[in-house]
Amino acid sequence: MRTVSTGPTRTYGATATSSALVAIALILVGGQLFVIPLGLLPRGTAWGWLLIPIVLTNTPLWSLLHESIHGSLIRDRAGNDRLGRLLAVAYGAPFALLKAGHLLHHRFSRTPRERTEIFDPGRTTWGAQAPGYYLRLFGGLYLAEVSSLLLAPLPRRGWAWAARRLEDPETVTSLLLENVAARRLGMFRLDAALIVGVHAAAFAAYGPHWWMLLAALLGRAFVVSVADNAYHYATPLDEPLEAMNLYLPRPLETFILAFNLHGIHHKHPGLAWADLRGAFLADGGRFDLSWWNAAVRQVRGPIPSTADRLRAVRPPGDDG
Repeated sequence: MRTVSTGPTRTYGATATSSALVAIALILVGGQLFVIPLGLLPRGTAWGWLLIPIVLTNTPLWSLLHESIHGSLIRDRAGNDRLGRLLAVAYGAPFALLKAGHLLHHRFSRTPRERTEIFDPGRTTWGAQAPGYYLRLFGGLYLAEVSSLLLAPLPRRGWAWAARRLEDPETVTSLLLENVAARRLGMFRLDAALIVGVHAAAFAAYGPHWWMLLAALLGRAFVVSVADNAYHYATPLDEPLEAMNLYLPRPLETFILAFNLHGIHHKHPGLAWADLRGAFLADGGRFDLSWWNAAVRQVRGPIPSTADRLRAVRPPGDDG
């Protein structure tokens, strides 16, 4: 019989370090939204090229958000959530939605409710699934998160109606809406208003160069969406604790706050990012693929649920 290790006890990032990283992330987003259009573009449009390296910082921005979602950013829970909400406003989607969605991911990963690339060949075809799959892969995931802002004005019964209409045993959407509406609707609405206000002001600041900000946000959508399922693509089904550890050079691993050690994170979700490397080495220190190979191979597209590569390979004598 397989057993699931509870793993190391919950750990937390050092408050000073975490606060400094959050400050850097918010400064970079502030530079993208206001410093570049108000302070630099008037001196020359070539300053707009600075948006490209800022787009590349969206991965560590999400990594910090991820730490706060798991309560591992700082020890104080209220402070942890406040920092998470600030980061989420900068990211462009309410913290309540991101937290509920990510925790559902941990619960249902690789089950019928959360198999991004999987389709049942008895019910549909590769061609029918491919358009939606590629849309999600190349930006649609982030755009769906942002589009949740449209739900903010709905009364609670409107959320309940939407959850009923979207109930599907092959997605977590209805569960996500029910979770937010039941426990975090006020928080969602306040953060949604802040996101809309901040980004409306930013587009106004860019004036005739508004397209630069739009391009930067579309770049964020691409980076976030491509990275999202790379750690799970073509991994065994019905194994929520399974995910891949992907190789990156150590400087890049540090840059993204060890998010590439995703297999270890799924086994020990309470670990702060700085402790993942030690847990990875204790677990054998084996990488499944390089990060780049994992990201690129998603372009192969949807996978039928009957594919042999989706069957878990278990050690001899393991009765599963």
